[in-house]
Amino acid sequence: MREDQQRPVHLYNHQRNKFFIATKLFTHTTVYVIIVLLSYTLGYLSHSSPPPPPPPLPPPPSVFQLASLPTQLDNFRVAAHCSNSPLPPHLVFPTILQRVFKGWGSNGDVFEHLIKRVKPKLIVEVGTFLGASALHMVNVTRKLGLQTQILCLDDFRGWPGFRDRFKDINDINGDVLLLQQFMQNVVYFNATGSVLPVPFSTRSGLEKLCEWGIMADLLEIDAGHDFISAWGDINGAYRILKPGGVIFGHDYFTAADNHGVRRAVNLFAQINHLNIRTDGQHWVIDALL
Repeated sequence: MREDQQRPVHLYNHQRNKFFIATKLFTHTTVYVIIVLLSYTLGYLSHSSPPPPPPPLPPPPSVFQLASLPTQLDNFRVAAHCSNSPLPPHLVFPTILQRVFKGWGSNGDVFEHLIKRVKPKLIVEVGTFLGASALHMVNVTRKLGLQTQILCLDDFRGWPGFRDRFKDINDINGDVLLLQQFMQNVVYFNATGSVLPVPFSTRSGLEKLCEWGIMADLLEIDAGHDFISAWGDINGAYRILKPGGVIFGHDYFTAADNHGVRRAVNLFAQINHLNIRTDGQHWVIDALL
């Protein structure tokens, strides 16, 4: 009798648990479906809605409005003024050399004076930079009808701090492009048959030229301006100067390194019993015969 009374209760509890489980599953599934439907609906509505139109552009100003705005018209004015005096044709070449292919004293009268007198077959330039003076000497020798070779001895590395002054000269991985610019200048002036770079330090280059028996009729010194550099260049260059030749250089009157160039020139001339002449900013020494 007791078993018959307990069985309905057990069956009732079992059916109630099944109901609760089914209800819970149904509730979770419904919520999930509702969330998915809402997400899809919101995504569809946000994607399908057109973007807001851009604000209207202001109307362009009329010609009369522009004419009343001098500050805007200043943008179209040319600031540089052309020269009122056209350059004579014979000054075009030296002007380009002086203003574009940077140099100092590169087209002085001393070059033509000495080339006319010596009529050199070989010129050695010690210190070249970008080749302004060498190209000027090419122009002088052509005008005089001379067949002259010019050796330009320079390491084409510049000097400490020169980039502070010449910021327009590029470099690649710290290597300044002086040699490339020099060669481009030589090609531009069609001087590849007359000018040859010797890309070494002045000391090692002069030593090798002497060792190889290369002797110059005319020597220009325009490299380091301190006393030690100028002293070494003058002594090394004089060894490859032909008897009766001429050695000359720049910066005799400049105050660089407390007139280091002048002190080196004066001491060299005194020791070797030579006479010094000046021509503009240059010093000139004739070799002994």
